[in-house]
Amino acid sequence: MNDSTGDDPVQHHLTVAPAQAGMRLDRFLAESLPDLSRTRLRGLIDAGRLEGEAGTAADPAAKTRAGQRWVLTVPPAEELSLEPQSIPLDILYEDNHLIVIDKPAGLVVHPAPGNPDRTLVNALLAHCGDGLTGIGNARRPGIVHRLDKDTSGVMVAAKTDVAHKGLVAQFAAHDIDRVYRALAWGVPVPPAGEITGNIGRSPADRKKMAVVARGGRPAITRYRVVERFGEAASLIECRLLTGRTHQIRVHLSVKGHPLIGDGVYGVSRKRKMAALPEAVRAAAAGFPRQALHACRLGFRHPVTGETLSFESALPPDIAALAACFKNM
Repeated sequence: MNDSTGDDPVQHHLTVAPAQAGMRLDRFLAESLPDLSRTRLRGLIDAGRLEGEAGTAADPAAKTRAGQRWVLTVPPAEELSLEPQSIPLDILYEDNHLIVIDKPAGLVVHPAPGNPDRTLVNALLAHCGDGLTGIGNARRPGIVHRLDKDTSGVMVAAKTDVAHKGLVAQFAAHDIDRVYRALAWGVPVPPAGEITGNIGRSPADRKKMAVVARGGRPAITRYRVVERFGEAASLIECRLLTGRTHQIRVHLSVKGHPLIGDGVYGVSRKRKMAALPEAVRAAAAGFPRQALHACRLGFRHPVTGETLSFESALPPDIAALAACFKNM
């Protein structure tokens, strides 16, 4: 569990389970807190942020004992300077409380060290202006969910605190209709079903997510094949019952059908590529992003209670790639 208030540090209270006894301390923390990288956790230990019954922990390699209790204090993230920037937006809906946009591939949602500006947040600051009445104590848009930089499609952001709280509650309760279209290698069997498996940081590569045997967070993806292109590829509709980082990309990859263009969770398709006509092979090999699009988003308006639903057609790049497979 964790305790936090506003911008105060977050405290995580952890107890070593019998199955976790004998682990390295940093590995135990990484398994218990999958949203934090092991490098980040080691830095927190080095900074004296991990307290145990015997005092402050100093060695990330120390072995755990069953029943040990730890308190990890994570300081608030440093605030980035957010500047309004005029960036064109495809707006599907807007009122005084929220805005719904069709995000293009390549647009980062929120500033981060690698992308300090030219993000959706910067664009919303410029577009909404004084219409942003404040989320918490800051005049900023309320980002309640994210799409990866190279995933396109429908997103909602709050303009007021009351809208932000209402949308956060709906997402937390999984009371949101979220539907995606994905162009993936191969054809899933059966053609419709449900993929489950806890998602957490990959123990082999902390920069990636994975279906993990221990820890992680429950994840459920329902899918159905919309169109198949022989045995080479298929257009798949995915409905999220949970919203974990990279969920569709991870689940389809684990099932053996990674997204075309996914350089992180894709696997070698040399044999399948070799069997494709030259034009299709070139189009697939040169596709610059994961072929994933958020095609529908439905929710209750957090202020009026009205049921809202928004759709976005398959973008030209994915549609063109699908046409290549269809015409082969």
